[in-house]
Amino acid sequence: MDTRGPARDDANWNFRARHETETQRLDRNWNGLLQELRVVQTGVQLLTGFLLTLPFQQRFEDLTDSEVAIYLATVALSVTSTMLLVAPAGLHRMLFRRHALPDLVSASHRLAICGIATLALALIGVVALIFSFVISPTAGAVAAAVALAMFCGLWGFAAILQSRHRSTHNKGDAAGESADR
Repeated sequence: MDTRGPARDDANWNFRARHETETQRLDRNWNGLLQELRVVQTGVQLLTGFLLTLPFQQRFEDLTDSEVAIYLATVALSVTSTMLLVAPAGLHRMLFRRHALPDLVSASHRLAICGIATLALALIGVVALIFSFVISPTAGAVAAAVALAMFCGLWGFAAILQSRHRSTHNKGDAAGESADR
């Protein structure tokens, strides 16, 4: 585990604010990650299952070549997302009882972010496919652009909240540290 920079600052803050040991913090982070994965996995598995059944539907033959390309890319993204979001469970099994919790939490965190990003791309593909098929290719492109903007906006909003929290948190720490001296 990295003992410099933001990771060390986070560990120090957790010790001061929560009175957590490093192991307790890792256990809490692992449990939080598992809860998040439980929520996301259900959605991605339903989406993947839905996509895998589409070629067996009677109207699938009505798709244009570009819609088939969107469909195949979307299936690939959805399956990739499923794999990324299920991978932490496999890692846990492989690292079980090897005292590798820091590596497990770190790797699983990265896999979850990649899985959610891939899921977002798959959802954008589904939106493009449905709007293109039901209305028109132009409507599909517009709907996909709106879905992409929403996803970027939500993740951008999260980044803004994080930077605001950090600046407020750092100001509070500076005041608290000077008051403690």
